[in-house]
Amino acid sequence: MSSLPIHTEFGSIDALRRALRDHKISALEVADSALQAIQASTSLNAFLHVDPDLTREQARAADALLAKGGAPALTGIPIAHKDVFVTRGWRTTAASKMLANYVSPFDATVVSRLQQVGAVSLGKLNCDEFAMGSGSENSAFGPVHNPWNPERVPGGSSGGSAAAVAASLVLASTGTDTGGSVRQPAALCGVSGIKPTYGTVSRFGMVAFGSSLDQAGPIAHNALDLLELLDPMSGYDERDSTSLESCDGAPNRPGRIRGEFDTTSAQFSAAGAQPLKGLRIGVPSEFFNNGLADNVAQAVDDALRTCESLGARRVKISLPRTRLSIPAYYVIAPAEASSNLSRYDGVRYGHRAESYTDLADMTSRSRAEGFGPEVKRRILVGTYVLCQGYYDAYYLQAQRVRRMIANDFQQAFAEHCDVIMGPVTPTVAKRIGDNREDPTADWLADIYTLGVSLAGLPAMSIPCGFSADPAPLPIGLQIIGNYFREGQLLAIADRYQQATDWHQRKPGQR
Repeated sequence: MSSLPIHTEFGSIDALRRALRDHKISALEVADSALQAIQASTSLNAFLHVDPDLTREQARAADALLAKGGAPALTGIPIAHKDVFVTRGWRTTAASKMLANYVSPFDATVVSRLQQVGAVSLGKLNCDEFAMGSGSENSAFGPVHNPWNPERVPGGSSGGSAAAVAASLVLASTGTDTGGSVRQPAALCGVSGIKPTYGTVSRFGMVAFGSSLDQAGPIAHNALDLLELLDPMSGYDERDSTSLESCDGAPNRPGRIRGEFDTTSAQFSAAGAQPLKGLRIGVPSEFFNNGLADNVAQAVDDALRTCESLGARRVKISLPRTRLSIPAYYVIAPAEASSNLSRYDGVRYGHRAESYTDLADMTSRSRAEGFGPEVKRRILVGTYVLCQGYYDAYYLQAQRVRRMIANDFQQAFAEHCDVIMGPVTPTVAKRIGDNREDPTADWLADIYTLGVSLAGLPAMSIPCGFSADPAPLPIGLQIIGNYFREGQLLAIADRYQQATDWHQRKPGQR
């Protein structure tokens, strides 16, 4: 029997859906095969909690719906969730000792909405602790390994989500993107991932890191599969105060993104052999500086040439405050994290120290024992910049820079281009432990993704090439759109993927 699960034989969510609806295979068979593959893949350390009984229960329910006919769109499709979405039944640890045994009494909105359309969950996926990191090395339960080379990081913080898709353990997964945490691991693992406009997907039930930045997004092999998850995930949620009721005048509800995708795709189809004809692609000069590796620059340039062959036009633009996105982000995000993580005090839930002298000592010891080094580092930074005397100098100044960064993007879209393209990361995946002596060095790897997050824009990563190392490593192309243009981005990515096969490459293949 092949070590790969049955669903890999179908290649896409749509193909597996048709097989399930035609009763060529059952959801239970798909789930059992995937569970066996997960059990055999423990060296990747992509999963933190698997409960075969819960998965099989969902699979049997999916088979019952399929037998009746008229089942929802994702009925029987195997997925998994990043371990920052709370779930009934499965543990939600946020990859932290602080929440090592926590089981939520309710599901996150993202989880429940995917359940409502029939998706079958295979479990919870490893990540950086509280989603703080760029390599998925900060997990209290050990690092995630990249399926292309187990000595390399898969990117972070949604490293388990990207690794599970790249290794074909699931067809798709959920992740979160605060400063690039969907796009970066997608790029480094050779899969596709999208961060939607801030506010389009509910944050209810998502373990908070930076509340003005966190946004959920799916990871899958291709753009069409991303659409299958993102559309039902999106929509207004009254339980989330940052959830949008409308998106550019259209109601924020499932169907909006698919509608825009279908409209854009129809326009592309009408253009014939050059489906991207007339599309203006902005290429920021700041994205192609001395910090960008030659192999990444070449792969991205080749991808841009492919887009030009499909009719698009390359336009030089400037995002002059790109370098300021790093200091701005690493003031704002830690400040919000220090506030959000203050709830973990050893009193209500989470880790509590075994010995202490009084309440203050209990809180201090519990937090010292429960949080890892990167989380502590960001809490300290965040607390510092919020202190009296430093709030104006650091936090408010960072918010002003954030507004200027957002304005730079808006000026580019208004005057020069329809979308922006460039690299996702400066290099291919680094070796696990490379930056152990200088943990803040990883922060510099976020330079191409942070501005998008600060501006709240939608952006995605799709595979566009490989390094020429003896064991090739994936390279991602970043596509950035204006607010609420997720459907347009996915349609552009789909046309690119129809013309290339980078997204079809799998670890172990040449």
